[in-house]
Amino acid sequence: MSNYALRVPESLMEYARLVAQEEKVSMNQFFVTAIAEKVAALKTESYFKERQARGELAGFDAWLAASPDVAPLPGDAL
Repeated sequence: MSNYALRVPESLMEYARLVAQEEKVSMNQFFVTAIAEKVAALKTESYFKERQARGELAGFDAWLAASPDVAPLPGDAL
């Protein structure tokens, strides 16, 4: 486990306090969760960019053309 001194603007800190209190978690848990969510979002974005770079439109078009042309299931229509 590591420690990091964090300087937070007072207005943001006050909002963080309110949210942590509403969520019934400690400030530490709130900040750790917020950091984890941001890291996960950035990793997810990176993963999809990497997958996009490996993709090829011709292969996707072939896969799409092979899909059956059937009506949507009940409840699945727009």
